[in-house]
Amino acid sequence: MNTTLLSIGELARQCELSTHTLRYYESAGVLRPALRAANGHRRYREDDVQWLAFVLRLKQTGMPLQDIRHYADLRAQGDSTLGHRLAMLAQHRERLARQLLALSASADALDAKMDLYRAHIEALQNTTGTSS
Repeated sequence: MNTTLLSIGELARQCELSTHTLRYYESAGVLRPALRAANGHRRYREDDVQWLAFVLRLKQTGMPLQDIRHYADLRAQGDSTLGHRLAMLAQHRERLARQLLALSASADALDAKMDLYRAHIEALQNTTGTSS
């Protein structure tokens, strides 16, 4: 088992976050309180790093911080909340699926508009006798 502990600065650099954000996540209940070295400095374990990576994935995919906090609370309660956590993730996944469909339709609309512009530009170039 890897027993390497990271300082808050090391974790911040690794996750591309500020130390302020990490402290905020801890005070908001998203991260459990960090271990403390003898000098009082925060120390993070590998499972803290993995949890933070998952939190950042949830955040990146649009889960509100309040929901992430609720999920973290459930996680801290243990296996008795697995069903509730699964339901939360399934609901979030459904939202993502709807967003992906909407984004795909928007990308298709942009592609169609760009194709029209390319065709129009090509037609203009052909009528003026210039080519690029």
